Amino acid sequence: MRSTVLTKKLVTIAIATGIAAGSIAGASAAVAAPASVSASAVHSTTVAPLAVQNFGLNSTQAVHVQCWLADYWSYTGELDGQLGTNSWKAFQRNLKTYYGYTGSIDGDPGVNTIKALQRLLKLHGYTGAIDGDAGTGTRAAFKNFSDWAASSCN
Repeated sequence: MRSTVLTKKLVTIAIATGIAAGSIAGASAAVAAPASVSASAVHSTTVAPLAVQNFGLNSTQAVHVQCWLADYWSYTGELDGQLGTNSWKAFQRNLKTYYGYTGSIDGDPGVNTIKALQRLLKLHGYTGAIDGDAGTGTRAAFKNFSDWAASSCN
């Protein structure tokens, strides 16, 4: 979750910097927008970056997970190997139904999503604590889960 917040902040800063640089570099005094318009453009921009979080899976392994999500959890996005917002929403539906996830279906794989994922991954070799930290044990078990889910792609 912290990485998602940090990513959003960095993207917001990068866009604001790009807008400011473009305004300075590309506009002369005769065609520059009034200050009030430029300022409102920067403040009214809402950035919603696609949060891709594969937790150590390569794209082929992530496609296996997406196939499983499509077969069982109403995932309708592309099978592109990028576990983004829509993939995580489908996963959260599963985690809410079977593994104690109590958060909203928002597609953000934060701490509560990871805790529920770790409960699921107990069936796939995860032996660590249910702590919401997607460390090496969680990632290894997620790869095992992906191998198990590969049959959904046939």
